[in-house]
Order: sequence, then structure tokens, then C-alpha cells
Amino acid sequence: MDNQISPEAQVAELELDAVIGFNGHVPTGLKCHPDQEHLIYPLGCTILIQAINTNEQNFLHGHGNNVSCLTISESGDYVASGQVTFMGFKADIILWDYKKRELIARLSLHKGKIEALAFSPNDLYLVSLGGPDDGSVVVWSIAKRDAICGSPAAGLNVGNATTVVFSRCRDEMFVTAGNGTIRVWELDLPNRKIWPTECQTGQTKRIVMSIGMADDDSFFYLGTTTGDILKMNPRTKLLADTGPVKDKFSLGVSAIRCLKMGGLLVGSGAGLLVFCKSPSYKPIKKLQLQGGITSITLRGEGHQFFVGTEESHIYRINFTDFKETLIATCHFEAVEDIVFPFGTAELFATCAKKDIRVWHTSSNRELLRITVPNMTCHGIDFMRDGRSIISAWDDGKIRAFAPETGRLMYVINSAHRIGVTAIATTSDCKRVISGGGEGEVRVWQIGCQTQKLEEALKEHKSSVSCIRVKKNNEECVTASTDGTCIIWDLVRLRRNQMILANTLFQCVCYHPEEFQIITSGTDRKIAYWEVFDGSVIRELEGSLSGSINGMDITQEGVHFVTGGNDHLVKVWDYNEGEVTHVGVGHSGNIMRIRISPGNQYIVSVSADGAILRWKYPYAS
Repeated sequence: MDNQISPEAQVAELELDAVIGFNGHVPTGLKCHPDQEHLIYPLGCTILIQAINTNEQNFLHGHGNNVSCLTISESGDYVASGQVTFMGFKADIILWDYKKRELIARLSLHKGKIEALAFSPNDLYLVSLGGPDDGSVVVWSIAKRDAICGSPAAGLNVGNATTVVFSRCRDEMFVTAGNGTIRVWELDLPNRKIWPTECQTGQTKRIVMSIGMADDDSFFYLGTTTGDILKMNPRTKLLADTGPVKDKFSLGVSAIRCLKMGGLLVGSGAGLLVFCKSPSYKPIKKLQLQGGITSITLRGEGHQFFVGTEESHIYRINFTDFKETLIATCHFEAVEDIVFPFGTAELFATCAKKDIRVWHTSSNRELLRITVPNMTCHGIDFMRDGRSIISAWDDGKIRAFAPETGRLMYVINSAHRIGVTAIATTSDCKRVISGGGEGEVRVWQIGCQTQKLEEALKEHKSSVSCIRVKKNNEECVTASTDGTCIIWDLVRLRRNQMILANTLFQCVCYHPEEFQIITSGTDRKIAYWEVFDGSVIRELEGSLSGSINGMDITQEGVHFVTGGNDHLVKVWDYNEGEVTHVGVGHSGNIMRIRISPGNQYIVSVSADGAILRWKYPYAS
């Protein structure tokens, strides 16, 4: 019998407080709701409803895998979202009730992936486009929550259709486009059929990335990978014009929106946002943003609009002055570490790839970003005095930054041979302990102006994954992927005790009374050990699938938390060895997890760039 989730032990649900994250790779994934008060966007398998003027967030949970497309009906009553799944399996479309924030129906026909979705103007129909393995277009009745008809999306001699747009005036007409295919479809409801007409573009062969329909259905515009725009007439199915002739958009036209007053908002894969008009498509106004633009969504008539980029930035832009305000940002690479400063839960720091970011906990706002280009940061810690953030980098350097300004305070060059993989600080602020990819543990003396190597401890055979220091600074424990945890005497600078297991250790914690440690790793077991003689006290089944990568324990030692490749956050009773709460919300592997000082929150970070803040389930 394993301790996973037994029916006897009632496991409560951990409450999700807030999410920092936005998957900027989903085409047109960022949407402004017609109520003009909320943004809706995907993060992993969750859909976030974020109030524009407050910090309030709601979550739509229902997808079993990453959300690949998202759309909102004209009235704002419905949200529809599609997901990816494994090859050959059905990929679900979920129809949501926006006001009630709940699931209305699951629509399952397509295989592999839902490529794109669009609602008809009067909320009668939803059209869906299957991914490359599926290749069909299906029209669904919203009232009956059932498929009316379907058809292959593209002809035999052309590539896949990847985008769809509905007519703005009629419920019976929509357009699909993709690699060498542009089709206008008419719905024939009495016969339950859809009839496609190929659009004629003459010699112009293009791969379409994005599509926009004029308000009066007079024309629709296609953005291409070549960086130009095709203007098509849906009645004649002929090409009206194409441009720009000379300065094409670098990396393709990845987003396109028609404005009521005429003109287009165009976003490029190189992050250029432009307001332009047919037939010249020359920029009338332009703006350079960070990351390829994947979404442009209008607030109301478009006097203000929002732009989402691949680097997970969300910008608010006022049309008249065409200036951007960054309203949300997050990591767009795997988050490797998270740490709170000593004694405060007001802010925390995370690191991912080239960035270290400091966040304001209650508002999810980014307070500071420190970037070291072309490097990867593997670990961070705050000095106890709060004066520096110490960070471990894959170029073998330890860098210290000022947490207010991000100024580089000092660098320890060639601290480790194969990159610095783990880092910890002592509470007297006099020492930094680092672990490297080659397995060495090094103790550094940190003075006002100097940083000097005190000792290199060479016992581990493989990279050091986690370091924790005892409260009195006289001892520390290091976990390594070589299957050992070593307890070091920091006074005599030698090994006290070694723990062996058939696993790659990923995380280790001292119990606050400090005569026991708990470890976990790739064998999914949570083990309790005696510090004194290195003997194992007990082993728990930590997870049903996948490594456990992060753990943290409360200051009282009554509960601890774990997270790993099963995407679940678990709260454990230390003495009982049982799971009391489970948090479902991550859609990537959880890399690290921390309980905030004062036991107010649990913060977990994952490989898809998400940072999730959970309500700590026990009153402190």
C-alpha cells in the first residue's frame, strides 16, 4: 500500500492564489474580453482570466494537456479552447460559460491537436481546425453542443490550413488559410454541409501565418511568412492587392487586426508593431517590442489594445500616442530556482535561463530583472542581510547582485569547472557554499572587498543539485546526482557523514530540529535520515510518476511540501508521513518549491516558465 493518495486519508485540494505566467507561443492566444475589464490567455493546460485593473485572477481547469488555441464569442458569453494531445488520440475542445467560469461541454472529434477556433458573429456556431495529423474543419452547433458537419480543410495538392476567421456579419461564412491554401467556406445548414471555394492568387504562392476580417466583410487580410500582406475579396475570391513591395516584415506577419476606422494593426515575428493601410502597407505608426508578436487584441473599438509576444510579455498600447506599457511579464524558459529573502514573504526571486527576476508577492509584479545574456542561471540565494542576491551560472561564475538596483557587486571567476549548479549562503553573511557540475563543493569567504576560496571539498562524483546550511552555520548538507548526500563539518571543513541511495538526489532539507534530514530525487521516494550516523529512518512513496525535484519544510517542522515531474504540489505531515493536500495547476515539471517565511504561501516554479502561488493550508 503506498502513501500516494489512499481513499482513507482524505486529501484536500490546495487553493491556488495566483499565477505568474503566459504562454506567448499560442497564436492569437491573448484575448481582451468584450466586457473590456478582463484579459484571457493560456498558460500550460490552464486558462487565466485576469482582471485588467486589479490583481484578481480566475482559472479555467479542464484540459489534460497544453492549450493550443483560444477564442471568445462576440457577445462574450462563451469561451472556447483547444488543446494538444498525443499522436493518434482525440484532442478536446472545451466550451466554457464565461460568466459562471465553468465548463459547458467537451467537443471531441479532432486528433492530435486543435489548430484554431472561431465563433460565428451571433454565437450560433463554432468552427474548429484540426492540426497536421487531423487536417479537418468541423462546424459545431453551440445550442446543441454537437458537430453539424465536417470536411478536409485543404485540397490534396497543398499544405495544411492553420488559421480560421469567421465572417463579421453572417453566421454562414468563414475563411481558412495556411500553407498554399486560402478557402472561403459557405455553411449549408439544411443539408448539413460546408462548401469550400479556393481563392485565386495567381502566381503568388504564400504560407499564411495570420488572418483578419474587415468589419463589413468587404475584405480579409492574410499575413504571410514572407513578410507581406494579401488582401482578398471574399465575394469574388480574388486578390485585391498585396504589399508592402519593398520593406517586408522581418520574420513574417505573425498577427493582424482590422480596425473599425480602417487600417490594420500588424505584428511581425521580429517584434515590430505597425499601423498601416492598404494598398501601400507603409508604416504610419510603429513600435518595437520584445519578442515575436503572436497576439493583437482590441479593447472595445481599438482606442486601446493589448499585444502578446513570444517572450511572454503583455503590453498595453493606446492607439493615439502609440506608446507601450508592459502590464505583465514572466519567464518564458524553465524556472530553475525560487527563493525568499530571510524573514519576509513580501517579495521573492526566481531565475530562468539568462534572467534573475524579483517579484512583489501579493501583486505578481516584476520589481527587478537582471539579465546576463547567453548564460544560464542554475540557482540563487539571498544573503541573510538582504544586501545581495548570490547566483550560480553555467559559465562557472558566481555573481552577486544588489537586490534593489540589480547592480553587479562582484564576480567569482572560474568558481567551478563544469558550471556552478547549486548555491547557499550562511546566516552570518560571511560565507557562500557552492556546488559544481564536476561534483566539487567549495566554501568561499566573503569579505567587504574580497572573496576567497577557503576549501574545495572533493567527494561527490557528479553534479551537486542542492545545498542546505544548518542554522548555526557549523554544518551543511549537499545532495548530488551521484546518489549521495554528504553532511559537511563547516568548522573543520571535512566530511561528517555520507548517505547513499540508488537515486539521483535532487533536493534535501534539514528538519528544523536538525538531527534529521529529508531527501528526494528520481526514485520518487522521500527518505528521512539520521544526521548523526547517516542511517535511514523511513521511506515514503513520494509520487506515482516522475522525479521529485523540489522540497521545503516549515520553520516548525510539522509539514513539508514536494513538487516534481507529476506536476502536483503535495503538502505532507512530517510525523505521519502522509499527504494532506494536493495542488493541481502546473502543466510542466515542477523544478523547485518554497514555503514563504511566516507560512502564508507556497510558491512553486516549473519547466514551462510558470510561477504558481498557493495558499498555505494551515493557519500559522
